[in-house]
Amino acid sequence: MFDAAAKAAGKKYFLIPYFIAAHPGTTDEDMLNLALWLKKNRYRADQVQTFLPSPMATSTTMYHTGVNPLKGVRRGASEPVGTVRGTRQRRLHKAFLRYHDPDNWPLLRDALKEMGRADLIGTGAHHLVPGHQPPGTGKTVAGKAAPKRSSSRPGPGAKTFTTKGVPFPKFPKK
Repeated sequence: MFDAAAKAAGKKYFLIPYFIAAHPGTTDEDMLNLALWLKKNRYRADQVQTFLPSPMATSTTMYHTGVNPLKGVRRGASEPVGTVRGTRQRRLHKAFLRYHDPDNWPLLRDALKEMGRADLIGTGAHHLVPGHQPPGTGKTVAGKAAPKRSSSRPGPGAKTFTTKGVPFPKFPKK
């Protein structure tokens, strides 16, 4: 409906889905399920933000206290909320949202094995990541990140989340 309305107005507008990785209360299993949903629906996130606590936000309260303030805070009866604090787990949550990026595949393969979900590693349509690593991606032998490639091309029929905004109109110079 949005695309039809923009086309009818003669405008180039974009809707940009907003995903945050490592949000308080999110588990590795949640991120895996979201990655599987994204793949099933042929979506590939172009950019993903990793959660950073910011002042005056409920999620920041959850991050710092480990308690869900929306369910009532009572001594000994508050609802606990898990938080993602370690660098590896924060990177993992972001990698799940960018499951299609070959640079994330080594981390995802290790995590899937640890989660007992090695069945999602392979080249079939139901697999999340392939078992092989293309040259020039992932980690090098020295353990340093490989140089970034310019882009990872989406497969046929894939929908890419574009993060490029609408260009500013060109005004005549005075």
